[in-house]
Formats: sequence, C-alpha cells, structure tokens
Amino acid sequence: MSEREKIKSVLLIFTGGTISMTQDKDTGALRPADMKQFQEYMPELFHSGIRVDMLPFDPLIDSSDMNPPIWSKLANLIYDNYERYDGFVITHGTDTMAYTASALSFMLENLGKPVILTGSQLPIGVLRSDAKENLLTAIEIAAEQDEEGNAVVPEVCIFFEARLYRGNRCTKKNSEHFAAFKSYNYEPLAIAGVHIHYFPHLVNYPDTKKPLRLRTKIDQNVAILKLFPGISEKTVKAILGIEGLRAVVIETYGAGNAPSDAWLCEALKTAAEKDIIIVNKTQCVSGSVEMGRYETSLNLVEAGVIGGNDITTEALITKMMYLLGENGDDTQTVRRLLQTNLCGEMTVEVS
Repeated sequence: MSEREKIKSVLLIFTGGTISMTQDKDTGALRPADMKQFQEYMPELFHSGIRVDMLPFDPLIDSSDMNPPIWSKLANLIYDNYERYDGFVITHGTDTMAYTASALSFMLENLGKPVILTGSQLPIGVLRSDAKENLLTAIEIAAEQDEEGNAVVPEVCIFFEARLYRGNRCTKKNSEHFAAFKSYNYEPLAIAGVHIHYFPHLVNYPDTKKPLRLRTKIDQNVAILKLFPGISEKTVKAILGIEGLRAVVIETYGAGNAPSDAWLCEALKTAAEKDIIIVNKTQCVSGSVEMGRYETSLNLVEAGVIGGNDITTEALITKMMYLLGENGDDTQTVRRLLQTNLCGEMTVEVS
C-alpha cells in the first residue's frame, strides 16, 4: 500500500467550547455533550475514510478559562502522540482560540504535521449548526498529504467558515456571524468549497533535517497597555509599575503613534531602564507599526520601545510569555527575537 493509499489517522482533542454543547429539548439551555452524544450527532466522523481517535478533556473547559498550563497540556499531548497520527484537530471555544493557536505555534518548534483548531458559533445539536462543516473539513485538512506523504499544511492553524488561517495570524472578529475569524495581514492557507484549494507558497514549511521540539516554559509576567485619548499618568504608571513585570504590549494609534506628553515618554523610558521590554503594537486590525515614520512615534523610539511590525496582539502576548520563559533573564535575546519572525507570526522587511 502506497503512502497515498494508506489509511490516514487524526487525533481529535476536545477541550470544550460551543461546538461541544447540546441544547436541552425541554429548557433550551446549553450543556456539554458527552462523547456518545457527539458521535450520534456526527456519524460521518467515523465513515470518512480517516481513522479518528477522540480524546476529550474531563471536564471540558470554557475558552474563557484557557490559560498557559492548558496550552502546555495540549502541546504535550501533541508531542507525545506525534508519531502515531498524521495530524491533529482541537475543538476549542472561539473567544480565546487565537491565543491558544498562537501559543502552540511557538511551543511546537519545527512542526511537521497539521494542528488545526476549530469550533462553531452554534452547538453541535442545533439544526443550523456550523459545527459539522468546520470539524469535518478540519479533519480532512489535518490528514491531507502530498504525493510523497508529507503534510500539505504542517502548521498550527485555525479553520473556520471555509477558511484555513495561520493560527498566529488570526483574530476573532465577530461574535454572531459564522465567519468568526479573520487574518488581516496574511492570506488564508486554504479555501474550502466543493474542493479544498491550498496555497503552498503561503505555507511555513519545517526544516526536515530537524526534529519537532517541545518548548513549554512560560513567563506570565506580561501586560497590555492600551492607549486612549485622556489616559492618565496614574493609569500608565500603575501598569508599568506592576511588581515583577517583565514585558508590556503598548497598543498605539495608527502606524504606531502615541501622545507626545513628556510624562508618558518619561514613564516608558524609566520602565525600559528597569529592563522591562516594551513592544509597540498598533490598535488597528490591519497594517503594521512603522517606528519613526511620524514624529509622534519618535519619542517611543527614544524611550526604548521596540516595534512589533504587523503581529497580532494574541501572537505578541503569547510570544512574549514563551520567549521570557525560554530565555530567562537574557533580556537582549528576548528583545532580538521579539523582532524576529520565528514561525510566520509577523512580516519582517529584509533590508
């Protein structure tokens, strides 16, 4: 039997989320479905020509409760089962899916198999649910290989409403529409219709000479400082003065601009001198930070703030946690790597 003819296998990991819910016929209330119920709702799952093994979390977790220890658990599950399966699918609540996808992209270094996160806006047991299409297509993509038996999309991805996105490029954009996610600064890796169209030139392929490496050390001493007109000196200093703080995402205006108040520049400079890393991230969903383009960002450069290019907030905050955990007190290395594209999370202009 050739590589293309052999039965593909996918590990389906249930963490929770709306996709794992059913609706009580009497009260209409949503409640977690057990695996037997889930199989009854989706018999197609086991007649697709792909072997699907199910691994549910017990108890299931609301995505609002997702955190670094759970990211680590997921990364370890994938690492421990890496040789047994052709791909992995994770069901996940939509609210923090982009954070989990971003974290896993850093934790699973040199990934050579698909890890697809998916979910739904309506529970599996609801007539108009988007759960079936999202899950079945995610499984098909996770198992897809080329003529040589290599994964077509060996990345951590999010599949939602016919689009496969790089996980660390995604943001949840809508709480009501089926198209819940968008990758504003990077095109989809695949589009599903009657056929699934892949775009190999957009895929981040691993170094085949290097093995998968598991990196789950995390430092959670990070914060987000979102600027707004009228933000007070007291507020800024309270955030920058958090005990043990090691890195801050400063969400600025437009191409990376901030108020020119002397007290703000001084507060940022004082924090940077204390070895607190500050990364400039635009509040816009699309576009990139361009440090020094406008006079209102020159003060940030002088204060020691570094640019985050076109990275998402979800990817930046998880990248900070990952780099601080892996590199300890080596702040210079962390600063350098925060400005380096590690696994497709941002666009870095090559001079």
